[in-house]
Amino acid sequence: MKKSKILEEILAEVDKHPEIMSRREALKYLSVSPLAASILAGATVGTTAVSASDAKGKIVIVGGGLAGMSTAARLKNTLANADITVIEPDPKSVSYQPGQTLVAAGVWQKSDIVYERDNFVPSGVKLIKGSVTAFDPANNKVVVDGKEELTYDQLIIATGLMLNFAGIKGLNGVITSSGADNAATKEQVGKDGLYSLYFADGAEATWTGIQELVAKAKAHKGPEKLQAVFTDTNTPIKCGGAPKKIMYLTHARLQEAGVADKVELTFYPDGGKMFGVPEYHDAILEQFKTRGFKWNYGHNLVEVDTANKVAIFDHHTQVKGKLDPDTGEHEMITNHEKVEVKYDFMHVTPPMKAPDVVGKSPVGSEKGWVPVNKETLQHVKFKNVWSIGDVAAVPMAKTGGSVRKQYKVLVDNMVAAMEAKAELPAKYGGYTVCPLITSLGTVMLAEFDWSAKPTPSFPLDPTKERWIWWLLKVYALKPMTMHGMLSGKA
Repeated sequence: MKKSKILEEILAEVDKHPEIMSRREALKYLSVSPLAASILAGATVGTTAVSASDAKGKIVIVGGGLAGMSTAARLKNTLANADITVIEPDPKSVSYQPGQTLVAAGVWQKSDIVYERDNFVPSGVKLIKGSVTAFDPANNKVVVDGKEELTYDQLIIATGLMLNFAGIKGLNGVITSSGADNAATKEQVGKDGLYSLYFADGAEATWTGIQELVAKAKAHKGPEKLQAVFTDTNTPIKCGGAPKKIMYLTHARLQEAGVADKVELTFYPDGGKMFGVPEYHDAILEQFKTRGFKWNYGHNLVEVDTANKVAIFDHHTQVKGKLDPDTGEHEMITNHEKVEVKYDFMHVTPPMKAPDVVGKSPVGSEKGWVPVNKETLQHVKFKNVWSIGDVAAVPMAKTGGSVRKQYKVLVDNMVAAMEAKAELPAKYGGYTVCPLITSLGTVMLAEFDWSAKPTPSFPLDPTKERWIWWLLKVYALKPMTMHGMLSGKA
């Protein structure tokens, strides 16, 4: 991929939104920004083979989303005699999921994020358009669609996770990928004030819902404010910032229409803080206060009465119990209280889980996720099994930014294992990034790793909302992903 191609793709994104920035302004920014320079350079690394390893072996990748296809491409670039098979049933598996927030806010169209899987299969990589229905790591094989057995020397599990809307009473459906199997969920979600951007159709419907909320606010005459509710969940989730992003963007659209004073926006996180990194928690709290947002910690959405527009939460708190005379410490008891909240508009973050075929197999774990060494991404039991992306049991890492670091580590380590080297050379340091959209035009770029400290890539205060990060989010990240990562080079 030549630098001019990446630049061309970024400018094509700019051309879609002339109301925000002109091509001339974008070129000026790109010419002076170290941020832009690093993205363009990163997206062109490895235009020739990353290395020329003669390692041989049959590699099977289960999952052809961003993680799986990027890894396949990098392996193809690295191995001189690659034998790689990707198994993926979803014809839209490489669609740009980070863009769903922008679709939900009316900045992009759904068509801006939908891409065809078959256009991103690396040359020479075999594709099986099916689903793995069984894992047999003891015999180095998987079963596809309940009938076809496929053997391997190395296995990569990159299935992603499942959106378990059915885990909330009153809602239906378990969505296996962003663009598939959502008919049951759409019976309740995506209409009548109840929305979720976590699947592509849901993101598109969320924008309709925000517009309806704006119209309702314009017509609202009563003394009581309309209620907009935003939920989090008690499971690991992909893009943990999304529930807050859509809250900020809903507020931005209300402000734009001049009716922000007619709607009360309240965030209901399951946990006890806004963000796992203290500096970002503090920054978000101040942003909430400035905008007049409300929040209630320790609330997990367990039921929705869609007919009456009532959300039912499990409000859980820790209280002191009996004193242990030996330790001098009190036993901590969790109290549970059912809380009912009326809503006019609600964005739901569904519980999420690993696919059952993974979690209930020998390669899974009690919690479902694939247990790997968090630094090497090698399975803790099966040394020729690896995992990457949302399904891997790696802390704080279910984002595309994490995958960009992980897939290089995995490829380096797998190739070393195939070459029978004594040690695995690469380590994943837990890096992840959350471009937290805070308005129509500003983003706080939250970068961090397992140290739970900010790890900014650029010499700017990472807790500040900045327009340049908006440019990164809206213009640069998608071209870098679709034409950089998916070619195995960014």
